[in-house]
Amino acid sequence: MSLNKVPVRRKPLWRQVKTSRVLLLMCLPAVAFFLVFNYAPLPGIWIAFTDFNYRDGIFGSPFVGLRNFEFLFKSGQLWTLTRNTILYNVAFIVLGNALQIAIAIMFNEIRLKYFKKITQGIMFLPYFISVVLIGVIAFNILNYDNGALNSLITQAGGDPVKIYSMAGLWPFIIIVVQLWQSTGYGSIVYFAAIMGIDKGLFEAAEIDGASAWQRIRYVILPSLKPTFVILLLFSLGGIMHGNFGLFWNLVGNNAQLFQTTDVIETSVYRMVMSQNNFTTSTAVGLYQSLFGFAIVMTANWIVRRMNKDYALF
Repeated sequence: MSLNKVPVRRKPLWRQVKTSRVLLLMCLPAVAFFLVFNYAPLPGIWIAFTDFNYRDGIFGSPFVGLRNFEFLFKSGQLWTLTRNTILYNVAFIVLGNALQIAIAIMFNEIRLKYFKKITQGIMFLPYFISVVLIGVIAFNILNYDNGALNSLITQAGGDPVKIYSMAGLWPFIIIVVQLWQSTGYGSIVYFAAIMGIDKGLFEAAEIDGASAWQRIRYVILPSLKPTFVILLLFSLGGIMHGNFGLFWNLVGNNAQLFQTTDVIETSVYRMVMSQNNFTTSTAVGLYQSLFGFAIVMTANWIVRRMNKDYALF
């Protein structure tokens, strides 16, 4: 005998809004933020397809089609900017997540409560240091004339090093500074995930005679996989966006270092501020967004094929 399913009546929209009015009010600042800073500027994309001038405005300027994009590809600059931006972000993502997981596991293994809190606080502090201050500190350490590093080298009997002229050295400097600033903050997410692991798994592993390393390998790391995949997908969403504040404050407008340190954001900033080149800079920004969108969709499709539970959508 089959039972007839009773249809569930949905509440009217106005009643749902009334019931959830507090939650909706809490969401309003976030909705307003995205509307103002993400959706309202979208019509400005049209500048990328025009020969923009102030007299005619955005929609009155002459339409030039893909000429601005053609200039970028022919100049060869776009390849350098894309390569630098992606490689830096890949290094940030891979090394950053590895360090964050390692530090989170070390926090979990610390048994002294107060020592754990102190070390967490120390690791967390660099995240709140302004990149402007980081740039000042780096300059005082690395500059040729009276930097701390060259002072030590001179006192040891060596010759001063012109670090701000050595383009090949700066990728390592930028990566180290980025990891120093962000690792402590990122490790908190993984530490919270470790705290959410069922304690019975650890107890069962101890009963089976598992060592600390075996508990990490067979209990903690597999349990962190969902968190890692989600954070990886979020990170891939910004793989075409460089940390403008970090790069600009460390390198500035030093043309000797552009080959290895110039990313899309710093290039666009210079185009606008020094050349008033709104058309090319907008074309670069549109290319950046479309490329990043394609990467996110591809990565999410791959993850969805492997395990639907780990996909974003």
